[in-house]
Amino acid sequence: MFAPPRFRLLREQVIRRPLPEVFAFFADAANLQAITPEFLDFRIVTPLPIAMREGELIDYRLRLCGVPFSWRTRIETWEPGAHFTDRQVRGPYVLWHHQHEFHETDGGTRMIDTVDYQLPFGPLGHATHAVFVRAALARIFDHRARRIEELLAPADHLPRPARAAGAP
Repeated sequence: MFAPPRFRLLREQVIRRPLPEVFAFFADAANLQAITPEFLDFRIVTPLPIAMREGELIDYRLRLCGVPFSWRTRIETWEPGAHFTDRQVRGPYVLWHHQHEFHETDGGTRMIDTVDYQLPFGPLGHATHAVFVRAALARIFDHRARRIEELLAPADHLPRPARAAGAP
């Protein structure tokens, strides 16, 4: 019997905002839709707002290559201001375990995403990973990093209000 290989995606990003602000952004499940690429046509099905806590189930709908599917995750761990973990209960993967860690650092918050995942279909799943899935996940997480940077830009990067003529 072929055991599906386990893959890991590891991403780190420094966000130039205080940890409480950054964690609050990720504690609001609605923000997941704001950082997910449009090509996935991602929608949260669970009524908002969602009370984030251990055991909470969240349902999504999305499309990949035009094929619609449902995805359900469970919040497995929830430690406000430090980390949380979601695990796929139903969806396209044999395993999807996503740990989100948050650490104070000089100049802001270091966020670490660690995703352990396995694909279905045995050797075909392994080949699919090499040809398609690894690149698709990189594209999704690259987009996510850019959107996080845009949405959580430090205040000094926001446009300054226009001054009235003659104002100092």
